Amino acid sequence: MEESSILKAQDIFKRLSANIETVIKGQKDCIRYILAGFASGGHILLQDNPGTGKTTLAKALAKSIDAHFKRIQFTPDLLPSDILGVSIFDPTQKVFKLHKGPVFTHILLADEINRASPRTQSALLEAMAEGQVSIDGNLLSLDDLFFVIATQNPVESRGTYPLPEAQMDRFAMQLKLGYVAKEDEVAILSEQRLNHPIHTIASCVSLKEVSTLREQVNQVFISRELQDYIVDLVNATREKPGVLLGASPRASIALMKTAAALALFDSQGFVTPDHIQEIAISVIAHRLVLDPQSRFSGVTARFVVEDILKSIPVPV
Repeated sequence: MEESSILKAQDIFKRLSANIETVIKGQKDCIRYILAGFASGGHILLQDNPGTGKTTLAKALAKSIDAHFKRIQFTPDLLPSDILGVSIFDPTQKVFKLHKGPVFTHILLADEINRASPRTQSALLEAMAEGQVSIDGNLLSLDDLFFVIATQNPVESRGTYPLPEAQMDRFAMQLKLGYVAKEDEVAILSEQRLNHPIHTIASCVSLKEVSTLREQVNQVFISRELQDYIVDLVNATREKPGVLLGASPRASIALMKTAAALALFDSQGFVTPDHIQEIAISVIAHRLVLDPQSRFSGVTARFVVEDILKSIPVPV
């Protein structure tokens, strides 16, 4: 991979990261991982406590790119047609006309996705996995840039529907923001005394640059040994005691692509074991289903992946 291409990709990443950080304080690592998922063509699930900035982060990313952005506030009465669209009869022309839903955009914010019914949640499955939707028997393609960033609150159970395994597997990564340090929170208070900085943020990257970035991620070299390492990590989740459902081959692909994006952000044209290990938990853990006894014993999916990372030999 040419050095000029690497430098160009890193410049796009730096501009996006710096722009988002003007709104989101103290979340440098999380921003890095979200941009890695975005650059590699994956979708992101942000799960954290209320008020930690999940929605603001999603909006800051969307506003940083000169792209179409739409937001869906998921509620129990939301219907699949509210997401995908619907054909409505036009009495004047005596034909059905398709009114496209918010899924026809570049960046889609699915806010509090677990508040919608399973039927409505499943409306996104085809869109996220295949970049297309089926409406009234017609197959419609979405934009090549189509990117979903969803949020959910883990502490609110009333009126929510847990995302099914098939839906969780569509997300390349699940990330948590957490609470920021005291000095960062003070900076947030100072900046929002008069106006929220999200209202003044402007785009800093074009659609063409995003397309170029995604093409360059695909050109990052990954050795056969590291591909074997990725498969060994994912395969270990299927054989681990206490795990009812291990990670799928989709997890292997997501891990490879997000690691390639991280390598590019670090000015490297090749993936290293460090890049894989850095992102492995965020890519794999949310896809695992533990048996009741393991959960009762306090075992978490994150702990399972950490244990696998320690047990699988790293290629030299």
